[in-house]
Amino acid sequence: MWPDVVELRDFYASPLGGAARQLLTQALRRAWPDAGPARLAGYGFANPYLDLFRKEARSSISLMPAAQGFLPWPDAGANRACLVEEERLPLSDLSLDRLLIVHALEHAERPNALLREAWRVLDAEGHLLIAVPNRRGLWARIDRTPFGWGQPFSRAQVTRLLNDMLFEQISAERCLFLPPTDRLWLQRSAQSCERLGARFFPRFGGVLLIEARKRLVAPAGPALPVTNRRVLGEILPRLGIDSPGPDAVT
Repeated sequence: MWPDVVELRDFYASPLGGAARQLLTQALRRAWPDAGPARLAGYGFANPYLDLFRKEARSSISLMPAAQGFLPWPDAGANRACLVEEERLPLSDLSLDRLLIVHALEHAERPNALLREAWRVLDAEGHLLIAVPNRRGLWARIDRTPFGWGQPFSRAQVTRLLNDMLFEQISAERCLFLPPTDRLWLQRSAQSCERLGARFFPRFGGVLLIEARKRLVAPAGPALPVTNRRVLGEILPRLGIDSPGPDAVT
C-alpha cells in the first residue's frame, strides 16, 4: 500500500521529519558528492531530496507514482513533477544518468518490475541510488512515520534484487540512527545520535542507502509493452530529457 502524498508532505514538515530529512540529505551527499552534469530523476517521494542536486544536474524531474499522489516540485519556478504509472515510466530508453528512488521500492507491487524500468531508462553505466527502510532498524517497526510502511529490506535482500535485475552494487550505508520519537531533546541531538549509532550500532540504522551501477546486459523477463507508456512529449524536452518517438505515444 502506497502512503498518501499529503501524509508524506506533513511528515517532512514536522520536527521529526525535518531531522530525518537533514540526516538523509547528508547521507545522499556522501553517496553523490556531485550530481552534475547529469540527467537526473527522482522516483517515489523524492521531492525533499531532489533540491540537493537540482542546481548541479543538467536536467531533473520528479516521477510520482499515481497510487501515491502528486505535489508540484520545486516549490518555486516551473513545475518539474508528474504522475506516472508504477511500471511504465514516461521516459525513453537510456534517457537518464542518475535515478534516485525514495519511499517507493518498499511499496512497489513488483519491485523487480520497477527495477527493470529503472534499468531501461538509465544510460550505459547509469547510477541508481535507493533509500529503503532497514529491516533491523527501529523506524521500520513504528508506523507513525513513512519508514514504517511497506516492506522493509535487509541489505542482502536489496543486493540480491539488484543483482537479479543486472545492477552492480557500488556502496551501501545504513543511516538514520535517530530514534523515531517526538521528544525534542533527542531531535536536537540528531547529529550526535547519528555518530554514536554508526559507531556502536551500525546494523540498526533506520534506512539502507544503496548505490548501484547498471550493467550492460538486458535484464531477464519479457519487455514491457510500449502501448501503455504515456510519454510527456511536450514537457520532457523542455527539461532536457529525451522522450520516445511518435510510435511509442498512446
